[in-house]
Amino acid sequence: MGFTVENLAAIDDKLSQRHIDLDPAGYFIIYLDREAKLICAKHFTNAIDDRGLAVNPETGKVIPARGKVERTYTTIYSGRTAKELCVNIFEETKPCPLTMFDHAAYLGREFMRAEIALVTGQEYVQD
Repeated sequence: MGFTVENLAAIDDKLSQRHIDLDPAGYFIIYLDREAKLICAKHFTNAIDDRGLAVNPETGKVIPARGKVERTYTTIYSGRTAKELCVNIFEETKPCPLTMFDHAAYLGREFMRAEIALVTGQEYVQD
């Protein structure tokens, strides 16, 4: 496999299909506020059931991975760059709203993708 954009994208696409353990501290929905020129991340709490699925801590119902979910976020974080957003969430927020290193690495990657989309005008869709 050569070193091309397509081949690198294929590697990432395959890795996006792997199983991941969910963070019991919650999850983030990442989006761009293009008017304000910000990367934003809404944090939602969840609990993890005995099957490893994220559930609404108030109702115990499974939170679907796809589609519209009506839930109230706990906090909105924002930054002008991926680094600024990471510092805000991982260093300045006490206690930190996530508990797993792989979750932190995922967010860093996604914030970089969002920053590139913000700067270039490309569409951003969270992986």
